[in-house]
Amino acid sequence: MTFKKLAGKLHLYLGLVSGIVVFMVSITGCILAFEQEIKSFTEPHRYTEVPQNARLLPPSVLKSSAEKVMEGKKANGVLYGVTGRNAEVGFYNADPEYYYVVYVNPYTAEVKKIWNEDEDFFHWILHGHYYLWLPAEIGQTVVASSTLIFVVMLISGLILWWPKNKSAAKQRFTVKWDAAWRRKNYDIHNVFGFYVMSIGLILALTGLVWGFQWFSQSVYTATGGDGSDVYYNPTSDTTVTHLVSEPVESVDKAWLKLVKQYPNNEGINISIPHLKSESIFSYVNFRSGTYYNVDYTYFDQHTLKPIKANGPYSGKYSEADFSGKLRRMNYDIHVGAILGLPGKILAFLASLVCASLPVTGFMIWWGRNKKKKPAKKNLKNTQTRIGSEKIKMKPEAS
Repeated sequence: MTFKKLAGKLHLYLGLVSGIVVFMVSITGCILAFEQEIKSFTEPHRYTEVPQNARLLPPSVLKSSAEKVMEGKKANGVLYGVTGRNAEVGFYNADPEYYYVVYVNPYTAEVKKIWNEDEDFFHWILHGHYYLWLPAEIGQTVVASSTLIFVVMLISGLILWWPKNKSAAKQRFTVKWDAAWRRKNYDIHNVFGFYVMSIGLILALTGLVWGFQWFSQSVYTATGGDGSDVYYNPTSDTTVTHLVSEPVESVDKAWLKLVKQYPNNEGINISIPHLKSESIFSYVNFRSGTYYNVDYTYFDQHTLKPIKANGPYSGKYSEADFSGKLRRMNYDIHVGAILGLPGKILAFLASLVCASLPVTGFMIWWGRNKKKKPAKKNLKNTQTRIGSEKIKMKPEAS
């Protein structure tokens, strides 16, 4: 068996195994591509008018206002967006599991909307994209394994696509639209698959960073990262004399420090610790609509001193090494936001083509199996029949 035939067998069987999962993950990715743009038009509670000479209220005030409508639940943090956006007070817990966001006017502390994860269409789609709506520990493994198979299929597909000679090269780059449907389907699978291969690989590899920890750590180490790539929240020093009576007072002071240090920003997120050992986690965003260009700071909740942390999610973006910057960019590369709206359009179209590949590939396989095999001729009977006809046609002797 030649190498190309082996690649063909591998491509076929792996495609039959992973096709449905690849289709579902790609389709949900298409739907999620413009989530923020769609929500910007359909969710007016995200925005607010900015009063003249208005001043942002501190996190403690927004926290107190949000907790009044959340029936005893404690806020975990406050996100201040760009000017004209309502603040978002987050409530989340593992057991019992819940996730809420309360939209609050950052100038008046008026509650505008309570967002519930279980009632949001896009979050439901996100669960399908991550877990196929299965339990997380099962779904994540299924999706990650199928994504890894998809990477192998893209490579094997390139081997099968590669033309034997120059005369065959032209056919590899164009679709013969006026051909019969089988030929047209074959061209669509091969030509579109080739054009989307590089982007498909990027989407798959960035997705695998969340799918397998071993893959994530390998990429981080291979690109120069030192130590673990897993996010962690460093602890506060519980042995010192407390400078404030309530953690939220420290949060207000830490927030004021950030506002003074970064007067020009496009968002500040700050956490609210519930335990004495927790530190105050914060990040300042410098590019709205993305998550990579941020500066991370951890404060000791008792002394307000910055705590040094290691890993990709610490320190200033400008001071991060290549591995740290690449890891921070992973999400924005995956969704195309790193290139703005054109990048999202590109990711959408690539996901759409990726979703079509299992369909067109299955149709190629199905069509080949359904072809009518030519009937085998019985050579002996044919020769007998021809001989008989010759006897009949022979003229009688006179």
